[in-house]
Amino acid sequence: MKRLRTREQFVAHCSAIGAQIPLDATVDPAAVLGAPLATPAGTAPNRFAVLPMEGWDGTRDGRPTGLVERRWSRFGQSGAGLVWGGEAIAVEHRGRANPCQLAIGPESTRDLARLRALIAQATPDAVVGLQLTHSGRWSRPDGAPEPLIAFRDPLLDVRVAAGDAHVVTDAQLDDLVGTFVRAAVVARDAGFSFVDVKHCHGYLLHELLSAYTRPGRYGGDLAGRTAFLRAVVSAIRRDAPGLAIGVRLSAFDVAPHIAGPDGHGVPEPGPHRAFGDDPAEIHELCRVLVDLDVRMLCVSAGSPYWCPHAQRPAFFPPSDGYLPPRDPLVDVARLLGAAESITRAHPELIVVASGFSYLQEWLPEVAAAVVAGGGAHFAGIGRGMLSHPELTRRVLRREAVDRTKLCRTFSDCTTSARLGLPSGCYPLDAQYKAMTERAQVVAAKRKAEAARGGRRAAR
Repeated sequence: MKRLRTREQFVAHCSAIGAQIPLDATVDPAAVLGAPLATPAGTAPNRFAVLPMEGWDGTRDGRPTGLVERRWSRFGQSGAGLVWGGEAIAVEHRGRANPCQLAIGPESTRDLARLRALIAQATPDAVVGLQLTHSGRWSRPDGAPEPLIAFRDPLLDVRVAAGDAHVVTDAQLDDLVGTFVRAAVVARDAGFSFVDVKHCHGYLLHELLSAYTRPGRYGGDLAGRTAFLRAVVSAIRRDAPGLAIGVRLSAFDVAPHIAGPDGHGVPEPGPHRAFGDDPAEIHELCRVLVDLDVRMLCVSAGSPYWCPHAQRPAFFPPSDGYLPPRDPLVDVARLLGAAESITRAHPELIVVASGFSYLQEWLPEVAAAVVAGGGAHFAGIGRGMLSHPELTRRVLRREAVDRTKLCRTFSDCTTSARLGLPSGCYPLDAQYKAMTERAQVVAAKRKAEAARGGRRAAR
């Protein structure tokens, strides 16, 4: 990205690699992105959204720490008009993806109200929701894998040693509906305007969408694979009236990838059928959402566990990852294209697009072009918020962004999580840069880089 310093260079490069990324010289980012928009959860003062992230810095019993509070405070300082979840909170202990993830517990109403207030202190009119999740196949509530899977998958079962894992029963899913609804009531009581019933990134509810071979009420055709969503939405309407509902969705999938001989990602051999392989089914699901009066949709893709390049385009991979299989701008374009397709086909939905962090200096202008051109209603920012949360406020004030704080997709936020360390921006955030854990992150990345170099030399 560093060599794409002028608009002409950026446009020419995108054209050369076949990445259709909008960039309109006549668009004023501050004017477009500063426009308010009414949503089912309230009127957002601008078109920036904070995307939810999975923290590794809560307590062992799922409560926020000072690091969590600092992150939420910075979300508020960003001035973003929509906070889509802010944090992925597990609806129960068993559903945690790591032993330091936030989880619903006895003190959650008080804890979450305090986090919500941190955003309100800086941006009182922000529309703030909470992402509700169950990690399913990728659950590690106490550190070791404890997968709860929706169906057998020959490639993914191997990745999580799930050969003896329990396939969740219909009766257990019936009970889990109540668990999600109780979590939604907690969110409402804590002052959140909406909840995100998370259907992305390979977690349990996303996996249910791919349960083509599952027998019973929660598998088979799309009606069965969305039965859990329908039940949760209906019960939230009953027990938490007035609480808006959104869905973050992996709108397409990619075959599981592994590092090839040169370190770049290649598809892993073997069968893999997933929701999103058929674009028509995505639009069918969108019609289901509209029928359920779920009018807020946040677009993502794939899973960080088997195809991180699909939802986190980056030049530098995490320590357990692979080099990008192609120019990451191609994957940025695919994410933006998925959001645009849904936005244009389903005008009843309020759509949040993702994939902007890799754009770096070009983020404000592309985000404005996407929103102005009808490609989405909000520009969602995830990793970029960790290093430069004030970027959004600077754009809205027509101030220059701080190039020294722009996320360069070094992937340290993912590497640290893979090591069981607090997840943050170790290269650019001064507080994380000074933490002793940074040495472990650097060592892990150097070891991974050396291994990739060895594979290239052996080729």
